[in-house]
Amino acid sequence: MKWITAAMAATTAAMAFAGAAQAAALDQFKTFVASTKSARGEFTQHQVKNVGGAAKTSSAASGTFEFSRPGKFIWTYLKPYDQLLQADGEKLYIYDKDLNQVTVKKLGDALGSSPAAILFGSNDLEKNFTLSEGGTRDGLEWLTAVPKAKDTTFEQISIGLRNGTPEAMELKDNFGSMSVLAFKKFEKNPAVSASHFKFAMPKGVDISQQ
Repeated sequence: MKWITAAMAATTAAMAFAGAAQAAALDQFKTFVASTKSARGEFTQHQVKNVGGAAKTSSAASGTFEFSRPGKFIWTYLKPYDQLLQADGEKLYIYDKDLNQVTVKKLGDALGSSPAAILFGSNDLEKNFTLSEGGTRDGLEWLTAVPKAKDTTFEQISIGLRNGTPEAMELKDNFGSMSVLAFKKFEKNPAVSASHFKFAMPKGVDISQQ
């Protein structure tokens, strides 16, 4: 479940505005949200934990993502195992192929102040997050998003931006661990239909309603 929680990231899921020089992260992010109604691409993800005072990095997971605002997305882990998070605008389906189980949640409850709300939710991000500039690092302009709700899994989300495209996201949880995501082959506004995000329940799976 640790990859699922981080993916709820989903995830995924990032931001920016192209210019002769890098615009401030907040400006890039707001332009990205306003101009990007759908997107798809690839991601890698790993976790960094503090073990005995030393940072320990997990093996990387990788996969693909697609989204269409508001609240429709497909986030697929291909390595090291198959796992799917899919939302149709009303419900979130988490399909664990190894366990042959699908967990179904109401999308509003599942998104809220989660990282997935940044990429896949509405444009009203400042309702759930306090946004601020995070400085320049690794050639990226960084935005810091702190959830306003106190009962979220993540205490801080950092988003790295360059040339109008999301390139990185860091998700710091309440236990001192951090999930690090990198995005590539980011395609903005591909043509996708609403039916594309309708989940097809696999035959014979165990279904858990939450």
